[in-house]
Amino acid sequence: MSTVNTAAAAAAAPATGPAPVIDVDPARHRSAELERQILRAPERFRVMTGDRPTGPLHLGHYFGTLHNRVRLQDLGVDVFVIIADYQVLTDRDVADRLTEHMEAMVLDYLAVGIDPERSTIFHHSAVPALNQLMLPFLSLVSVAELNRNPTVKDEIAHSRQSSVSGLMFTYPVHQAADILFCKGNLVPVGRDQLPHLEVTRTVARRFNERYGEVFPEPDALLSAAPLLLGTDGTKMSKSRGNSIPLAATADETARLIRSATTDADRCITYDPEARPGVSSLVLLAALCLDRDPHAVAEEIGDGGAAALKRTVTEAVNDRMAPVRARRAELARDMRYVRAVLRAGNVRANEAAEATLEEVRKAMHGVV
Repeated sequence: MSTVNTAAAAAAAPATGPAPVIDVDPARHRSAELERQILRAPERFRVMTGDRPTGPLHLGHYFGTLHNRVRLQDLGVDVFVIIADYQVLTDRDVADRLTEHMEAMVLDYLAVGIDPERSTIFHHSAVPALNQLMLPFLSLVSVAELNRNPTVKDEIAHSRQSSVSGLMFTYPVHQAADILFCKGNLVPVGRDQLPHLEVTRTVARRFNERYGEVFPEPDALLSAAPLLLGTDGTKMSKSRGNSIPLAATADETARLIRSATTDADRCITYDPEARPGVSSLVLLAALCLDRDPHAVAEEIGDGGAAALKRTVTEAVNDRMAPVRARRAELARDMRYVRAVLRAGNVRANEAAEATLEEVRKAMHGVV
């Protein structure tokens, strides 16, 4: 699932003991094996993933997560996509324009190819039984364990709030409820999200040990998606205003790319370490063209930043033209878009109620 980009260092409680070290190499090897298993038997897997409705989805989302969701769906994997509206409050006092952002997100999902007949799109607050799992799950982890989570510490360090809410602090457990309510057993994540997923695995394992087998221990499907920088040279983010939205017009896209950070060297090369701004633009063009970034850079050669930006603009606009056309068509029938979300909420509620009933029986009616 997507992370919350949050934090506020002064309010963080002191960590107890060393932070857990997640060895990425075994996770990478496991991901490769999972990809082979998906090809052999996709029906064995249920993916849980999603986004917070805090603003427009952008090209970073498209190449980072959305494209992969469509790929897994098309392979035959059961995909649940959560619009995590409750999690907007982890680093905000209020959830502004929430309905507008959620409906725009559904439009983006459908436009890129997520099929509501094969995938389930729903939103957090519409599934009460999901959130009811939070209470028993919180009893299975300690404050010290949450405090040691490096992802939570990073989120707290960058928070917009002057103090840390309980929702932010317990976010990994909330995410465990998001994943386990539908018995998701596969979660596409970046390396930075492995500690969050380890909390989910811990919750599932401890529940099963204490009350009996109910939950799978979900596996991480490590993302191979490269990092796209925003137009200011920092991480592309909805909150930083440096992204290229999926809903942007061709002219808006051209304007945003013209404003992107480059450097003074006229010869275009692909060197992410030494030339991050230039290399991110080269990479964006390469992704849109399905080409190697070194070859794209070599082709532009001494054309300089102007030629680079023209190449990127043409590549992005050509790649996104069918997505934009589909989105515009869907936007003319918002009743259909809302019906997709309602149908997804119904299916998510059915899954959540069934799981909660299993939890009640295992815990002898405690919840």
